[in-house]
Amino acid sequence: MVFKKMLAAFGVGGPGVDTVLDTPTVRPGGFIDGTVHVQGGDRDAQIERVVLSLVTRAEFEGGAFDREAGLELERVVAAERFRVPAGQAQSLPFRLPVPWETPITDVYDRRLPGMVMGVRTELEVAGGRDKGDLDPVAIEPLPLHQAILDAFTTLGFRFKSADVEHGRVHGAQQLPVYQEIEFWPAPQYGGRITEVELTFVTNPHGVEVVLEFDKRAGLFQSGHDAYSRFGIGHDQTAGTDWPAVVDGWVRQATERYASHLPPAHGYAHDPYGHGPYGGHGHGHRTGPGMGTVVAAGAAGIVGGLVAGEIIDEVFFDDEGGDFGEE
Repeated sequence: MVFKKMLAAFGVGGPGVDTVLDTPTVRPGGFIDGTVHVQGGDRDAQIERVVLSLVTRAEFEGGAFDREAGLELERVVAAERFRVPAGQAQSLPFRLPVPWETPITDVYDRRLPGMVMGVRTELEVAGGRDKGDLDPVAIEPLPLHQAILDAFTTLGFRFKSADVEHGRVHGAQQLPVYQEIEFWPAPQYGGRITEVELTFVTNPHGVEVVLEFDKRAGLFQSGHDAYSRFGIGHDQTAGTDWPAVVDGWVRQATERYASHLPPAHGYAHDPYGHGPYGGHGHGHRTGPGMGTVVAAGAAGIVGGLVAGEIIDEVFFDDEGGDFGEE
């Protein structure tokens, strides 16, 4: 989209920029291809760098209060140190890698409530830089992700909410964020758990599936969550009865935790050794069932791509600062 605001770093009459994404929909581990079109203004302009960044919105917990802020996941330099003559245009192709651990934003062409993802174009000039505009992108599940999500809905779990949190859940995790996809329990589990939070930690070989269970009083230790972790290879996607696998995961966890007396201190089960998700608390939004998101046209939900102006307001607030900076 063409910048709707004047490029402040150049002043009135400076160049304009239009970033066109050839692949606005992509999966983790893939690439976003596109072109940055720079249109010369009333006078020559010297540009130091053109940077493309994949950015999202994440929750930062702890301290005096929790907050949301923009966070950069990946970046590439499309061009460095070049002059844009007055009135002339230049086109700069780019390829931006999408990390394997990038959060999922869209399922069956519907935006998950609360998910924000985009490509930001930034121009750097001597003495300053212009953050420019943000183009929305959709991150779709890998086949293994989709198979597991479908299994939850097949078993009767109902989508509750999704968010991205700053922190780590796995030792091999590369990004400084993780995604939680929450479900209300299916009827057959409703007496034992109150909700299930699903996290994917993905790499080129497979996925670490982390399940967090918020439990009812009397099953797990009061006031704490319980965790299970399962490693799955991408080559196991086809030919697997995923509803049976996911049902086994949930029943195994609930039966295991129920069969042990709670410890005197700490969590009923914490594979990471330092409390749930690095000691973070949780305060999540509620949402419609995933069936509603997929089949009912996202009534009352921001479906599809979020308008660029809305994302701009979310990311470029006074408190959040530049991406990746606190």
